Amino acid sequence: MTPSATDGPVPKGRSRRNFAGARPVMADVARMAGVSKQTVSRVLNDHPAVRPETREAVLEAMRTLGYRPSRSARSLASGRTRMLGVISFDAARYGPASILTAINTAAQEAGYLVSSIALDTADHDTVVEAVNRLSAEGADGVIAIAPQLWVGRALAEATDLGTPLVVLENALDDGTALVTGDSRTGARKATEYLLGLGHATVWHLAGPAGWTSADHRLTSWQATLRAAGAAVPAPLVGDWSAGSGYDLGRRLARRPDVTAVFASNDQMALGLLHALHEAGRSVPGEVSVVGYDDVPEAAHFLPPLTTVRTDFAEIGTRSLRLLLDRIDGPGGRPGVDTLVPVDLVVRASSGPPPVR
Repeated sequence: MTPSATDGPVPKGRSRRNFAGARPVMADVARMAGVSKQTVSRVLNDHPAVRPETREAVLEAMRTLGYRPSRSARSLASGRTRMLGVISFDAARYGPASILTAINTAAQEAGYLVSSIALDTADHDTVVEAVNRLSAEGADGVIAIAPQLWVGRALAEATDLGTPLVVLENALDDGTALVTGDSRTGARKATEYLLGLGHATVWHLAGPAGWTSADHRLTSWQATLRAAGAAVPAPLVGDWSAGSGYDLGRRLARRPDVTAVFASNDQMALGLLHALHEAGRSVPGEVSVVGYDDVPEAAHFLPPLTTVRTDFAEIGTRSLRLLLDRIDGPGGRPGVDTLVPVDLVVRASSGPPPVR
């Protein structure tokens, strides 16, 4: 008679599968540990009701048998797929790419797989289709990096079926969990810093209209100037690219009254530095420049860029934790707003205004 997977001791250093030729199953673990299959399932899912000595007995049986629970077994035991969906837009930019990396790392540590959909367009139907696809794949929850306001409206409609949702950068309604960098505070810090150096006012290279972070930085910049009694110049609107920063910078370089500029991201600040250098305007001798994001290259611009640092890794990690909270207790933490703090990093691109 062929021995079963639990007959006799397992030779040292060999799994039960290698010894008996059959892969051990949950029933084998339960039999060896002297517990029920339900208890084994609870140990697999880290249930708090299991006594420590029982948990250790089950884990020891798993080690002895060489038992490796399949993802499908975990899903059946917990009623979950342990798969999360992520929808991203403009994923090639530094911020979204860094956030995606952090989400994947945190999900792996929590025992989840991530299915990502990177969209080139952010129209309503495309967003709805992406959410439906992730739901069809059985995603336990969805994280959406939704930088534009109209994306938020599409997400709100697509997730009415009750899929736990966490949104980055874009508040949808009172029931949506939001994680974002504190753009308003960052813009205020940058503007106050330049005013504090003695500049009469601060010009602004704004991000594209309709992007939540760009809008928040723009309105905070304006409010900070007004609070200080400073003139509020008309903002120059770019598209986040270094090319747009260069084009707008050429216009600013022709104005001798421009002594300080706050750019809504580091790429536009880089284009601005190029335009100022080309026009013979020294930085920071004649014009001070402050960017936003603190991309890895910012410290190596010429001159090194003063900028507002956003911790994108923290945004990704917090969004993953918040989504898991909502999966564990659906509806338990509605409308959670998480603002990730920002810091002003002072480098050589900023200084006092020139002496007239």
